[in-house]
Amino acid sequence: MQPDYDATIALIVVDVQNDFADPAGSLSVAGGAAIVPYLNGQIAAALAGGALVAYTCDWHPPSTPHFAKDGGPWPVHCVAGTWGAAFHPALTAGAGPSVRKGANGEDGYSGFTLRDPLTGATVPTALAGLLRGRGIRRVVVGGLATDYCVRATALDAVALGYRTSVLVGGVRAVDLRPGDGAGALAQLVDAGVELVEPSVAATAEESAAEMAEEAPR
Repeated sequence: MQPDYDATIALIVVDVQNDFADPAGSLSVAGGAAIVPYLNGQIAAALAGGALVAYTCDWHPPSTPHFAKDGGPWPVHCVAGTWGAAFHPALTAGAGPSVRKGANGEDGYSGFTLRDPLTGATVPTALAGLLRGRGIRRVVVGGLATDYCVRATALDAVALGYRTSVLVGGVRAVDLRPGDGAGALAQLVDAGVELVEPSVAATAEESAAEMAEEAPR
């Protein structure tokens, strides 16, 4: 069911950046670009209802323990100031504040916390303060990717006491192992997260967007 956005709700758009959402991105998520029209509709609905829209984005230095070349698990992605770190050009960006993650070499999966990849120590981002400042009581999450940053952001939101929903039509998974995305959604449900299914019209729009994404260029 479509969220009934009002001033007590925050829509958090997670990491819809070129390196994740564009097929040419260094860590491209299959179907990532196809969720953009749906997310744009959610952004428009949130703004119309007076909700807060906030964005998160990876913003890494050129070298970090997060990257495989420096001993981490991931290919180089979302390096600060590069094309890969920019929001997908079709996304309605700028409708609210952006929270950058990993700027000092941390692991930045959750929009709420950063983790030192060497010591494991965590520190908060600015996101929780933004929500407190607006009197937010419910968080709605969409973006990339289901099995990493969306999951981590939603779990942290629950831990912070927010009623939390994830937009099933507005997420896609990396699926390094088949089923990772479905497993992440099941974990979220177990943690008390509500899964919001898209309407029939939204599903049809996403299917068309996915076909366009897969078409030869």
